[in-house]
Amino acid sequence: MCGIVGAVAHRLVTPILLKGLKRLEYRGYDSAGIAVLDHENRLERARAKGKVRGLEEAMQTTPLIGKVGIAHTRWATHGVPSLENAHPHICRDKVAVVHNGIIENHEILRAVQKEKGHDFSSETDTEVIVHEIHDQLESGLDLLAAVQATVKNLDGAYALGVISTSEPGRLVTARKGSPLVIGVGKRENFIASDVFALLGETQKFIFLEEGDVADMTADSITIYDEEGNRVERPFSETELAADSTEKGSYRHYMEKEIYEQPQAVSNTLEGRIINEKVVDEAFGPDAATAFDRVKRVQIVACGTSFHAGMVAKYWMESIAGLPCDVEVASEYRYRPHVVSEDTLFVTISQSGETADTLAALKEAGNIGYAHTLAICNVPESSIVRESEWSLMTRAGAEIGVASTKAFTTQLVALLLLVVALGRRNGLSAEKEAKITRQLINLPAEIEQVLELNKDIKKWAKSFGDKHHALYLGRGEQYPVAMEGALKLKEISYIHAEAYPAGELKHGPLALIDEEMPVVAVAPNNELLEKLKSNLQEVQARGGQLFVFADVHAPLDSVSGVKILRVAETDEVVAPIVYTIPLQLLSYHAAVIKGTDVDQPRNLAKSVTVE
Repeated sequence: MCGIVGAVAHRLVTPILLKGLKRLEYRGYDSAGIAVLDHENRLERARAKGKVRGLEEAMQTTPLIGKVGIAHTRWATHGVPSLENAHPHICRDKVAVVHNGIIENHEILRAVQKEKGHDFSSETDTEVIVHEIHDQLESGLDLLAAVQATVKNLDGAYALGVISTSEPGRLVTARKGSPLVIGVGKRENFIASDVFALLGETQKFIFLEEGDVADMTADSITIYDEEGNRVERPFSETELAADSTEKGSYRHYMEKEIYEQPQAVSNTLEGRIINEKVVDEAFGPDAATAFDRVKRVQIVACGTSFHAGMVAKYWMESIAGLPCDVEVASEYRYRPHVVSEDTLFVTISQSGETADTLAALKEAGNIGYAHTLAICNVPESSIVRESEWSLMTRAGAEIGVASTKAFTTQLVALLLLVVALGRRNGLSAEKEAKITRQLINLPAEIEQVLELNKDIKKWAKSFGDKHHALYLGRGEQYPVAMEGALKLKEISYIHAEAYPAGELKHGPLALIDEEMPVVAVAPNNELLEKLKSNLQEVQARGGQLFVFADVHAPLDSVSGVKILRVAETDEVVAPIVYTIPLQLLSYHAAVIKGTDVDQPRNLAKSVTVE
């Protein structure tokens, strides 16, 4: 995911820009660059393919010195990772731009600009922006007006930072569909993709709204809305410290990462929903055409990622109307396959280095799959490089071995894929709009679930002396139950199994007694009455039930049955929402048991062997 940092100050800004880029490294990127206006009002630029440290090394021999500048880390979408495609982009030594997002009409703009005599040095969609701003400046507009005129010609998502030799003390920024924040300092102001990039420089921020354009100097900030009206946006004081990328006040990384999920989900969605529609280009430049032909989906993954794939199967068949198969990667390559025509092969991996999944992907390339897509959190990983397309989950660095935010962001990414494919298979625009609205509201719903933490911590005391647990779910909540059981066994070493609730009478009921806690997830859906019957089977045999239930679900807390109410949520995103309390339960149980939460025995974060 691309990262933006910019600054206009009364001091040299290059150290600020480099520090900000380093704080954005968790997002994943393949190149980095900086542009500043020097003391002679010339645009000076340094770019490097690879990591920020490569950019630093390049600047040791040719330092950039200036008090106004913009910087960027890029993850390739339009155009391969290369020095030429790296940001910032400059037009005729007059204007420089950094950009996050996707410009959907870039091909049309490129054709027009070529007729005007512009030469293109990159394959990016961003370069049309810098040429457009240049032409607006040449027509007599000032920098602010030039940016305002330019964004009216852009279709798609963007967050922009713009500087120009025509007005050396000025930094103009704009956003639509991609987040951008202004950091407010003392006689200096900043822009960034998120507040993390600027921690240590300021704690005071302005969050721009959709369509805003801001005109900034070191001593002033003026904001205009999409209609060009001057507006005031509120200031926010963040409580995040400069070391917030560390464990901070949290006892464990896992706890911290559970609480990072609202922001992680927002990052996953960034720039991928425009006007209540999933952006096809988010999957790759040629994905839109290829998606028209997809008739079947094959998902391959391991562990937590496999559970995400299982949820996606329910979505794919009920929402997109496409048949979907899901298989454990370690089993996939050791049997013959019948590959249907126009099947999309999807791999899911947090690290992108999972050996079994990578091997399955390589096998897929030899047996006739139409296309391959990776859902992953690490852009430069092997699985991403081997896949035709990739969709980054953007969860950020996940240090705890037991995956939390990586799982929920995988689910969000998969739901975006489901909607994109479903649109081609009968999913109405109204239904797509409804689902995208639910996704946009999802971070707030996760925040609500996190408020159950104190009550869940009390529940966890009942697991401190237990050796076994059973998890139940129905429909798309069954793989959620599987993920909950996996979390408990990973970090607390309590043996836990998950079953479809309807399977209880086919064997697991033999295990039920007062020493076997039974955890169930109970959203208020069409399967609730069936689930209630299954829970009564447990209750009748003396089992201890712990039920996470929708606030409107007709379930009662009685002897042997404990219920925590989850705020009402739509059925489509319910698997993501109900994952959160299961993570918290596992975490608190492990703390009570005294295990190593972040580094459980025998496990590694990235499984790079078969």
